[in-house]
Amino acid sequence: MVMEFQVGRAVLSPQHEVIEPSKVETRQRSVSGLRRRLREQAPYLALALLLMASSAIAQEQSDYYRTETYELPKGVNFEASGIAVLPDGRLAVGLRKGEVWIAQNPGDVAKPEFKLFASGLHEILGLAWHDGALYATQRAEVTKLRDVDGDGKADEYLSASTGWGVSGAYHEYAYGPVFDAEGNLYTSLNSSMGKAWKGAGDEEKHPLWRGWVVRMTPEGKLEPWCAGFRSPCGIGQNAEGDIFITDQQGNWMPTTPLMHARKGAYFSHAESIPDAMRPESPVKIAAKQPDGITVAEAMKTVQGYTPPAVWLPYVKMGQSGTGIACDKSGGKFGPFEKQMFLGEFVLSGVNRVFLEKVGAEYQGACFPFVDGLQCASLGLNFLQDGSLVVGQSNRGWNSKGNRPFGLQRVVWTKKTPLEVQKMEIIKSGFRFTFTLPVDKASVGTLTGQSYTYPFHSKYGGDELDAKPLAISSAKLSDDGLVLEVLCAELRTGYVHEFELPKLKARDGTALWHRMAYYTVNKLLAD
Repeated sequence: MVMEFQVGRAVLSPQHEVIEPSKVETRQRSVSGLRRRLREQAPYLALALLLMASSAIAQEQSDYYRTETYELPKGVNFEASGIAVLPDGRLAVGLRKGEVWIAQNPGDVAKPEFKLFASGLHEILGLAWHDGALYATQRAEVTKLRDVDGDGKADEYLSASTGWGVSGAYHEYAYGPVFDAEGNLYTSLNSSMGKAWKGAGDEEKHPLWRGWVVRMTPEGKLEPWCAGFRSPCGIGQNAEGDIFITDQQGNWMPTTPLMHARKGAYFSHAESIPDAMRPESPVKIAAKQPDGITVAEAMKTVQGYTPPAVWLPYVKMGQSGTGIACDKSGGKFGPFEKQMFLGEFVLSGVNRVFLEKVGAEYQGACFPFVDGLQCASLGLNFLQDGSLVVGQSNRGWNSKGNRPFGLQRVVWTKKTPLEVQKMEIIKSGFRFTFTLPVDKASVGTLTGQSYTYPFHSKYGGDELDAKPLAISSAKLSDDGLVLEVLCAELRTGYVHEFELPKLKARDGTALWHRMAYYTVNKLLAD
């Protein structure tokens, strides 16, 4: 579906056996020789370690968040690629192969009572409820679906948004939709990859608006909005209604980013540059950009470049980010109200992101959350009871787990983990706020490093210019909830990675996840 993965010389079967794939994709690499081979094998070595530890991880997760698996309609390849919640609490699920099913009772995974609502669409990669109708994003349009006669099946299929280029290249996916408060509809469009048919006019040169987010106004006008995407699989909103995008590692994308999509922003992928030269483009960039510098340098020298709000380090935080969901449950999902949760494809899990504004722009930290799902995560959304539903399909690509598709939900057990609730930048370091009071005796040595990434056309990219963090002090507040860490040097355009000590809460609860990664784009003013 969305991902273009690097297939190594060996992969792991669900039984942990090493198997040789029949076909090996060759991708452009930024490293060569032994270093390249080690990099190619690293994801699979990491996957092997995760699989060996899966039983212990699953038990730990069950203490705080249990995973429940839905009983699905028999004989249906339930590749759940879009999740929407209806006002009456029912759950609508879009399938990659073009159907929409509705669960009448989504709170009961054993008897959800799925009924077919719509069919005949082309590769649904997103679903939303808006103003009395379901909207399904398929390859060439967003389709408005309505049940006019009340028989439980859609009998009205209307084009709600269209006008972008489709050339037949297999990678020309469309994702969404997202609606803003004014009723504008946003769709994110994959860059073209693969063989295409020869079009006419501008389409003969390249299909329009690939690698862009486009907006359809309530009056029916399609507008280019922002550009520079490769495979913008995840599109969602934060609690304030701002739109965010996840992308996929590859050319111009060294690892998974989370990007704040706004009018005129440009996020680095050069395939969208030709359309940026069109007079109606809100993106103002040069016709050619540097190739082979660092992200930190690009922030200073590349006209119009907008860095991601958060980088998710490769393998450490997964390999391919997908769907986005914001926790607006009012505490029903635990101590992470208004934070964002991102699907992870290869490692079949969900990550967590805390965002803050510095100088009117978003930046923040990412943390591991849950893994060990049955296969790759795609679509995410919260039910009215506060549980997180995760739609899944591996589409034949590699992902951790033993099933090719499915639907699960993540439910808070009402037991609060000891976790970093949020991580904020301060003038000379960072402030960690915890979900439970920390025992001062457990605060040992913190370690960490900062690094940036390459800004280049090659596939993926290593961590560059890594330096240990010079941590001068770590002070715990009297109530045990806040740890302020001072560092000698913070660097803009760099990820600041921390490994926390084996902290314990005052009640003896051990720290659930020790890793935290903060992307610094701007420092606090003096």
